[in-house]
Amino acid sequence: MAEPAIAAALNGWQPALPLAVAYSGGADSTALLWACLQRFPGQVQAIHINHGLQAAASVFEAHCRAQCAAWAVPLQVVAVNAHAQPGQSPEDAARIARYQALAQAALAVAEGGEGGIQTMALAQHADDQVETVVLALSRGAGVAGLAGMRPQWARAGLHWARPYLVLGSAQIRADLTALGISWVEDPTNSDTRYTRNRIRNQVMPGLAQAFPQIAQTVARSSANAAQAAELLDDLAQIDLQATGAPPRIRALQKLTEARMTNVLRYWLRTVHGQTPSAAQLAQLLLQLQRCTTRGHQIHIKVGRGYIQRHRDVIDWYNPPVLV
Repeated sequence: MAEPAIAAALNGWQPALPLAVAYSGGADSTALLWACLQRFPGQVQAIHINHGLQAAASVFEAHCRAQCAAWAVPLQVVAVNAHAQPGQSPEDAARIARYQALAQAALAVAEGGEGGIQTMALAQHADDQVETVVLALSRGAGVAGLAGMRPQWARAGLHWARPYLVLGSAQIRADLTALGISWVEDPTNSDTRYTRNRIRNQVMPGLAQAFPQIAQTVARSSANAAQAAELLDDLAQIDLQATGAPPRIRALQKLTEARMTNVLRYWLRTVHGQTPSAAQLAQLLLQLQRCTTRGHQIHIKVGRGYIQRHRDVIDWYNPPVLV
């Protein structure tokens, strides 16, 4: 019998061990958990995040507990508050809460003396990557957005990996069915109030019909965009060394508009964790170009805070919320 694609996708992947799989109970994470258990026996744990956003959340958790018990895999369940804050989309709120909870859960394993988790495996697949790129296009994203989801990166003392970005959703479900492995379907996946669901249910079928190889071609484009984004970051690091952090206004003004834009985005993202909108960045560039006197003030909303001039530099700050 040929090796199932959900297992073959891990060929050549050599994660730092032990690893944890972010396990929702859906088809994709079920396949990844099963494949990791076959490939790395005794080195795998599962982490289930209960977002508490729908009545079915308890059903998902119960299914994950039963499946992990059947497979004799350690499971850690973490409940999070994933409700969106003002100005934040429900998808973004859930994503941020999920990644924070996964990192904290992995750290808790290490503190418990059970052997620290080295790698966090996520089950996003090739179709998810296409959806991500289409969503980025709809928002007018630059090369960093068009690069889509990274296959691997390091953060919070963990290696993060998406080994299924080469695999399509239909293949994953076909393999699970052939193996007799069950999963749960999230009822909100058909709710078109969510942008990603509209892309999945209304845009993706047409794209797949018109371009049957869309997943593969998007993967190549994403890889090219990721390489370009890496080069832009390299250039931004050079320019940030010249301008300083916080950046000096006169040093910024010596750069071309494109390089000034690039270094400001990089500084805000890497130092302050902020992503300015196109309008905010355009206003900041305009004010910097006009800043030729000591009395010229700069005070612009960016992300969750403000950029303000202090003598010869600009800096970002987040004012405290008055209760």
